[in-house]
Order: sequence, then structure tokens, then C-alpha cells
Amino acid sequence: MNAHVSQGGWPVLVLNADFRPLSYYPLSLWSWQDAIKAVFLDRVNIVEHYDRAVRSPSFEMQLPSVVSLKSFVKPSTHPAFTRFNVFLRDRFMCQYCTAVEDLTFDHIIPRSKGGQTTWDNVVAACSPCNLRKGNLTPQQAGMFPRQAPFAPTVHQLHRNGRLFPPNYLHDSWLDYLYWDTELDP
Repeated sequence: MNAHVSQGGWPVLVLNADFRPLSYYPLSLWSWQDAIKAVFLDRVNIVEHYDRAVRSPSFEMQLPSVVSLKSFVKPSTHPAFTRFNVFLRDRFMCQYCTAVEDLTFDHIIPRSKGGQTTWDNVVAACSPCNLRKGNLTPQQAGMFPRQAPFAPTVHQLHRNGRLFPPNYLHDSWLDYLYWDTELDP
């Protein structure tokens, strides 16, 4: 449900029917075109809008900035095992040296030694550490991850995602996101 949205392209925050974001990281966003199409298909309600409109010869509509789905989408209880989610679990940091550049992932027990590509055997690692560890076990290489790998919950990934807010947050979204924002009295 996440469309590629350019920063200046009037992105639309998508909320579930309970007014929670469908996803925190990546933030659930649609292009304004997809949001307007969903409005016309009666799949969403407009919650907030931008101060910009689109027009046709017979119609004018303010661009939505926040929409909510009319039907509740049950959130996944088990996050997908993806490279991105491994990085998110490990807070986009090498688990050997804490570098944040040039990340890849490392098998704690190398595949050649029977290690599996699973949550419990893969950690984020920078390329230099990954090359240095090579095809060795942690004991052989003398390199141990700072955090033992584990299968995260959706809640844990959401919590980590809040540590890395996107580059673009429109003011109209802040009431619907659970980041540390100052509340009005």
C-alpha cells in the first residue's frame, strides 16, 4: 500500500479505520493521485487537506493530506523477514562496530557451516566488518554482535521506526503520528 512518493509531490498519510498509521516505517504514504482515486472509489475518508487544490473544468477538490480507510485492515502480527526489517531491528547500525554507513547483513553462523538465513542468525553489519569476519564463526573471528539476533515483533519495529522519522512530515500529520511532539494544552 506504500506508493513511491516524492518529497514535493503532496504525499498523503494513510490511516487505518482506527486512525492509526498503517505503518510507521516506512510511513504509510500514498501519492495525491492515488488518494483522490480512493476518495472517488469511496474507499477512504479525507481527514485533513493541504491548502492546494486540483481542478478540472467542472470540479475542484482540495488535495488530501491525511486519509483514513473505511475498512479496517488487520495489522500483521509477524513482520516479514526482509533486509530492511533486519536493518530496522538493528537500528541501522553495524552490530559489530556501530557504523551506520555501507550496511549489509552478516550470517552469525556462516551458511557454509550450516547457518540459516533467519531472524536468529542474521545481523546488520558494515561491509568492512562483514569482510573481516568472512566465513568464520564469531568464536573463530573473535567478533560478537552487540545484540543477539532475534525475531522482532511489529511493536518493536514500530518503536525503532519512530527513532528515524522521515525527512518530510507535514504539520497536518502530527496529530496522527505517535512521535514525541509537544501537545497543545
